Amino acid sequence: MFKRCLGAFALAGILGAAAAPAQADDYPRRDITAIVPWGAGGATDVAMRALAPLAEDELGKKLVIQNRTGGSGAVGANFVLRQQPDGYTVLMAAEPQALFRVLNLAPFDFQEFTPINIVSINDSILLVANPKVPANTTQELFDYVKANPKKLKQYIAGQGTVPFTINAMINDVTPFETTLVPFDGDGPAIAALQGGHADIGFIASGAVLEHVKAGRLKALGVLRTEPFGDIPPMTEAPALAGLERHLPWGPFYGVFVRKETPDAVKAKLSDAFAKAAASPDYLKFNEDRGTRVLNLSGAEAQDFLDKWQSTTAWLYDSVGAAKTSPEALGIPKP
Repeated sequence: MFKRCLGAFALAGILGAAAAPAQADDYPRRDITAIVPWGAGGATDVAMRALAPLAEDELGKKLVIQNRTGGSGAVGANFVLRQQPDGYTVLMAAEPQALFRVLNLAPFDFQEFTPINIVSINDSILLVANPKVPANTTQELFDYVKANPKKLKQYIAGQGTVPFTINAMINDVTPFETTLVPFDGDGPAIAALQGGHADIGFIASGAVLEHVKAGRLKALGVLRTEPFGDIPPMTEAPALAGLERHLPWGPFYGVFVRKETPDAVKAKLSDAFAKAAASPDYLKFNEDRGTRVLNLSGAEAQDFLDKWQSTTAWLYDSVGAAKTSPEALGIPKP
């Protein structure tokens, strides 16, 4: 029912919205609504709330952030599709939307949007655990899970998310029998991990590093082939031999508008967010959180989206997680 309703709403949004005002010379004339399709405190939310004030300085108007969660980000994205393509509603999204069609989550993905800026990528994803979990390294954790199948509670999110994708990667390499506990984004999951309602999770460093530094959680490894500070790479664990074939990989964060938005409005937004992402304050913010600023716009941003979608969609296909073949959707192999 959810997908049928979502499809109907999306179609109505794409076909039924009136044309955007042609005059964009005085844009923006009022505050801009920015939709984050994930919960407060998650990686996307944190990254965009740090960026928004810097973009406001360039635009001269407020960016009013709203969290509209559900459907692995499809609910918030669909809301933006149903608004006027006039630049007064922007989408502050992350990578799951690239897979909506592959996973049959929605009848749209990023094809209906123009990337204003692919702001940053977090290719430092941490395997974190509640301090009481009896393992301090990646190998110790996998040994424990093998000896105690289904005992540990693992944070999982909807299809297309970071936890979902990494779980697919892991199980492509070795069986990993935990009890999957769903949460609506990193924010609620981090709280659950600290409270003992979940034991382990794969979370982008940008959302969780401060909790590791404070000792509220412990990091067992990083999803890279090289260390992240003093956190060793997960690929060092013998249990995960072969994991490196899926790397490097990571979630990204960006700002998008409907394709029908006037070019002059897109240009103003692109200029504002490019300057915001290049600011020393934002560069320092990302460095502290283990996130890498990309600051891509135009053709570079579109090329990045296409490559990321190709790599991840075909990974899902290889492990049987794709609901629709990437080939049937015209997604080329990487």
